[in-house]
Amino acid sequence: MPNSKDKDGQTPLWWAARDGHEAIVKLLLDTDKVDVDSKDQDGQTPLWWAARNGHEAIVKLLLDTDNVDVDSKDQDGQTPLLLAAGNGYEAVVKLLLNTGKVDVDFKGHDGRTPLLWAAWNGHEAIVELLLDTDKVDVNSKGRDGLTPLWWAARYGREAIVKLLLDTGKVDINSKDRGGQTPLWWAAKNGNEAIVKLLLDTDKVDPDSKDGDGSTPLWWAARNGHEAVVKLLLNTGKVDVNPKIRNGQTPLRWAARNGHEAVVKLLRSHVNLSL
Repeated sequence: MPNSKDKDGQTPLWWAARDGHEAIVKLLLDTDKVDVDSKDQDGQTPLWWAARNGHEAIVKLLLDTDNVDVDSKDQDGQTPLLLAAGNGYEAVVKLLLNTGKVDVDFKGHDGRTPLLWAAWNGHEAIVELLLDTDKVDVNSKGRDGLTPLWWAARYGREAIVKLLLDTGKVDINSKDRGGQTPLWWAAKNGNEAIVKLLLDTDKVDPDSKDGDGSTPLWWAARNGHEAVVKLLLNTGKVDVNPKIRNGQTPLRWAARNGHEAVVKLLRSHVNLSL
C-alpha cells in the first residue's frame, strides 16, 4: 500500500522525499494513489522534508502534481519556505516562490520570517530573492526583538546589510533588548565595512547607548578597532569621553588593553588624564 504508515505516521513517499531518492518519489507519484500531503506525527509533509534538505528535483516533482500544500506548517509552525530560506537552498526557494502560493513573510512560532533566517545565516542570494518579491517586512522582528539588519550587522554579513539598506525601508537604529543597535554591534566586532555602510546612510545614531551606557566608540576603542574608531570620530557626532556605569572611558580601556594607535586617536580629540 503506497500510503501505509509506520508508528510515526511516515509513509514510503515521506521517507523517499526526506532522504532524496528522486527515482522512488517519481515511481510512487506515477501510481496516482499516494497522498502527496500526508503528514507524520509532527505535522511534516514530504514537501516539508524535501525543502528542508534541499532536494530540488524532488521539490519540483511534488510541486508539479499540483496537489501539494506549498505552505504546509508543522507543529512548530515551520513552512517549507522558512526552512529552505534558513538553510540556504536558493533553487528550492525559487521553486516555492514561483508557485505564487507561499506566504513570503510567514512567521514561525519564534516570530522569525524567511528573510530574517536568511539574513542571520548569511544567504545573500536568498535575501535578494525575498526582497525582490516586494512582499516582505524588512523590519520584521522575532520574539527576541531582533531584525534582519541587526542579525546581518551582528554577524558581519556585509552584502546583506547593503541589500537591506538599499531598500530604503529599514529601521537603522532599531535596538535589541539590551539597547544595542546594528551599528553598536558592527563597531564592537570591528566590522569596518558595515560601520561605514551604516554611517553613510546619514540616518544612524553614531553615539547610541545601550542599557549600560556603552557606545559604539566605547566598544571599538576597548577592542582595539582603530579603523572603526577613526570612522566614528570623523562623524563629529560622538562623545569621545562617555563613561559607563563603572566610570570607564574609551581612552582608559584602550590604554588598559594596549591599543596604542587607538589611544593616539582618542587623545588627539580630547585632552584628558588617564
